[in-house]
Amino acid sequence: MLKKLIFVFLFCVSLPLFAEIRSFDAIFPGLPAPMLETVFSNAGYFGSSTTASGLVLTGGRYAATGLDPRISGAVLDKKPDFFIESLLVIPRTPNTVTLLDVYNALGNVRGLKGRLYFSETRGKQIPLFEDATRLESAKKNTPVSDPRPASAVPRAETVFIRLRDVNFGNTYYRGEMTADNYGIRYCLSNYKNITYLFVPVIKEEKFTAQLYFEPIAEGVLIYGLAGVDVSDFAASKIDVPSAVSKRLAVIISWVAEGIGAAR
Repeated sequence: MLKKLIFVFLFCVSLPLFAEIRSFDAIFPGLPAPMLETVFSNAGYFGSSTTASGLVLTGGRYAATGLDPRISGAVLDKKPDFFIESLLVIPRTPNTVTLLDVYNALGNVRGLKGRLYFSETRGKQIPLFEDATRLESAKKNTPVSDPRPASAVPRAETVFIRLRDVNFGNTYYRGEMTADNYGIRYCLSNYKNITYLFVPVIKEEKFTAQLYFEPIAEGVLIYGLAGVDVSDFAASKIDVPSAVSKRLAVIISWVAEGIGAAR
């Protein structure tokens, strides 16, 4: 009887490591050749807009027909001032990537520390996040270690993260992970104000980045949509689409590198 209860529990809280593998075209059909080339490049595709209607991959001409609308809805429903969308495919290798590989890559929060980006003001590559750590909770800033690699993917999980941003100092994020048989949704949002020169530039819950990861026939698909509201002060001092795009790119490269290490 005990063994049966344990089996039922594991079935309910975790997911199988293998599921039906879809192709890229089944998710994003009809992308033109130049965009496909960009999506399958190391840099991937990034685009920005001040309106949802200006997005290309999210509700636009080349929108995904094979993605759960809740993925983009997490950002669109907040009606932010700025949108940044991205799409990247990590090429397939002989070793099959599973959702477990993706989940374990997301769990390595400390891997964000020291990741480089090109600073136009300094004219060189510098670390974007000078420190990165998982926290005990939203109310307790006690650092906790990243867990050891898991053996199963939970259906849902929430983590709290502190990133010491080179421009904004300590920034605090909540990462909410949800998994299904196809992929993993990872929603990152700020649960404290983000400040610049002691002035709040992004108020709490006004930045949301929704990432989606799915192993596909061609490799691993990584789709992202971020939305942000900024103060007038920030809008006059900072290139918001560029600032958000760079941070989104660094976060995506962090996960991509972690996935690559598992292959």
